[in-house]
Amino acid sequence: MPKFVLAYHGANNEMTPEEGQAHMAAWMAWQDGLGDALGSSMPVGKSKTISKDGVADDGGSNPLSGVTILEAADMDTALELAKGCPHVNIGTIEIAQAMEM
Repeated sequence: MPKFVLAYHGANNEMTPEEGQAHMAAWMAWQDGLGDALGSSMPVGKSKTISKDGVADDGGSNPLSGVTILEAADMDTALELAKGCPHVNIGTIEIAQAMEM
């Protein structure tokens, strides 16, 4: 079955502890609801941007905040699964099909 990479960008760093807990509970419920479609998922730390000019510590204008690997029949199915992710309330999700090499 095809694999899809969900790349999470942006975050709401102004959440109260209670809002953060509610967001995490929603995140865990979404992941649990994915069942066998969930391959792996992880947040990432502060990123760096590499270019021909060197390395920048800022992570760019819309830094990566995490990734998820999903298995789905096609892009439309993967999109439907991703639309339920609570990250859409605090940032954006980029999705692409993983290419077989």
